[in-house]
Amino acid sequence: KASTSMKVSTDKQQLDLPIIYDFLHHEAYWSKGRSMDIVKRSIEHSLCFGLYDEGQQIGFARVVSDYSIFAWLMDVFVLPSHRGQGGGKLLLEAILQHPELKTVKTWGLKTHDAHLLYQQFGFQQLSIPEHFMELKR
Repeated sequence: KASTSMKVSTDKQQLDLPIIYDFLHHEAYWSKGRSMDIVKRSIEHSLCFGLYDEGQQIGFARVVSDYSIFAWLMDVFVLPSHRGQGGGKLLLEAILQHPELKTVKTWGLKTHDAHLLYQQFGFQQLSIPEHFMELKR
């Protein structure tokens, strides 16, 4: 269970851009080398969730959605120094219970190593993977 001092906010003014950039640019396997410009633009065009402990940002996630049919969950992380304290679960609960996202029917995400976390919230492998396509540039 998450510490009672942990909070989640969608207020972009509270986001600590240097922490987000540093993690995505240097640490995350999915975004190594991502530029500050790309981080800023991705935040600007997403519904963002900051995870805070005693006012300090310790985690982040963002959602791209039409707020009715589909949502894509991306860039989810909790800083290594704060993992194992329930922050990831708190972050996912806040995202899935967000008033503008509660009616979204289909969610997507990609992960290499956090399947067990997401399965606790109902995520599962694609039921018909051959229906999905991608364009990589």
